[in-house]
Amino acid sequence: MKKKRKMGDRKKDGKIGKKSKTTDSNWPAIKPKSNLRINRLKDFDLFTVQNFLTAAESKAFVKAAESIGFVHQGSLGPTKGEAYRDNDRIAVNDPVLADMLWESGLSKLLSDLTIRGKVAVGLNPNIRLYRYKVGQRFGRHIDESVDLGDGKHTHYTLLIYLSGDVDSKSQSDTNGSDDSSESLVGGETVFYGSRNSIVAEVTPIQGMALFHIHGAKCMLHEARNVRKGIKYILRSDVAFA
Repeated sequence: MKKKRKMGDRKKDGKIGKKSKTTDSNWPAIKPKSNLRINRLKDFDLFTVQNFLTAAESKAFVKAAESIGFVHQGSLGPTKGEAYRDNDRIAVNDPVLADMLWESGLSKLLSDLTIRGKVAVGLNPNIRLYRYKVGQRFGRHIDESVDLGDGKHTHYTLLIYLSGDVDSKSQSDTNGSDDSSESLVGGETVFYGSRNSIVAEVTPIQGMALFHIHGAKCMLHEARNVRKGIKYILRSDVAFA
């Protein structure tokens, strides 16, 4: 049972630890993308990238994750001032997977992204996959920056939705075929500004990447309750040096 996190406290599961498995990177191959585009939701503090993974790639990652097996993490809460968390999780220390994700198009796409004079150089090799079933959610919280050593610190969270609405371009990659998996309803990622005003409400789209700044400038955010289907997410962090 994970310790409950206080609402607004920094989330600390981004640092490689004893519970992160080391793998031989037996993950699906990712086709390099040359036409990725940034869609700004709040300047460069929050943006999305459509079709970062194809529908086939997203489904392959879900299949691989299910073969590894998820472990439940959550809290019994919430009590006053604490964020509720209820999902299933896999964490692997996999530099090969991190490099594959980075070189599939992110290195070029984020080449102009800077933080205090530092540039984006790659992803945190601690890769996490989350599964939210019906009724599961993650209450309001913020993500903290992680010191990766060698002068590298993370400043952006990367979420890749492996399930959700299907983009028409991503769907074309499946050659017209589709599995019978239940569509996802709910599970939106919601960001809050001052006075609890909603800055953005992001609906999961299969294969879409979501980036948001974390650390000192991280916006309070939550993963809303899944009402139908299963929500799968791949999570890492963008490192700067």
